Amino acid sequence: MPGRGLDCVGLALVVARELGLSDYDWTGYSRLPQPRLLFAHAARAGFRRKDMGCVTGGDLLVMRFHEDPAHVAIATERTAGIIHACARRGRVVEHRLDRRWRDRIVGCFLFPLPVRRVALTRREEE
Repeated sequence: MPGRGLDCVGLALVVARELGLSDYDWTGYSRLPQPRLLFAHAARAGFRRKDMGCVTGGDLLVMRFHEDPAHVAIATERTAGIIHACARRGRVVEHRLDRRWRDRIVGCFLFPLPVRRVALTRREEE
């Protein structure tokens, strides 16, 4: 977000919000890996699990550093790579998805389907 910092989860949530796919927000989580919470919150935000063997541009990838899932990135088609918030560089970056990064993938999600907002008439609201 312009003028505000964000991490990898924040990037995915901002993208989903900007595309009108989800208005879910999740703050106050630990910097320590919490795999069960990560997957549970992804489901609550409307992300849908998919087969890791079928990754395409726009998918949300869950990655591990060391043992546990602790990072997410968005797959890209243009560079056969990923876009993610890189703590070491202090910004969002895009780079090739090389073998080192591919080996870290432990989960794959589809972004939520667009939210269909239906305007109710006054009578329907009562």
